[in-house]
Amino acid sequence: MAQEKSSADKRTELAEDRTDWAEDRTMLAAERTFAAWARTAMAASVLGLGFNALVRTFEPQWVAKAGASLFLLIAIGILQVSWRQACAMLDRLTSHAAEHMPPRHFRVIGHALSVGCALIIVMLWLIH
Repeated sequence: MAQEKSSADKRTELAEDRTDWAEDRTMLAAERTFAAWARTAMAASVLGLGFNALVRTFEPQWVAKAGASLFLLIAIGILQVSWRQACAMLDRLTSHAAEHMPPRHFRVIGHALSVGCALIIVMLWLIH
């Protein structure tokens, strides 16, 4: 009987370990997802700059600037949503063995890239 209990305890311990590892994998997946959305945002900002360069000679010029600004605003939106989602995911989970990026790093990266996109929008409208 003692052997059965020991075997059941061992299975329970192994199941808890698997659950802990799954939670760690989910945390790391949240980091990768944030990185993917940040890359998508940067691609949107490049699309905006490319759009502006492509139709720069188009008259009226505000159309090219507005199109570029739209892509940059989309990039800002993607960045803001992605860091909030990553932080919300990390708040719900507990790290066991994996070292994950602190939530403040997501905020810093998201805000820094958003400010960069906003500055590009300002420069687009100020440069003739």
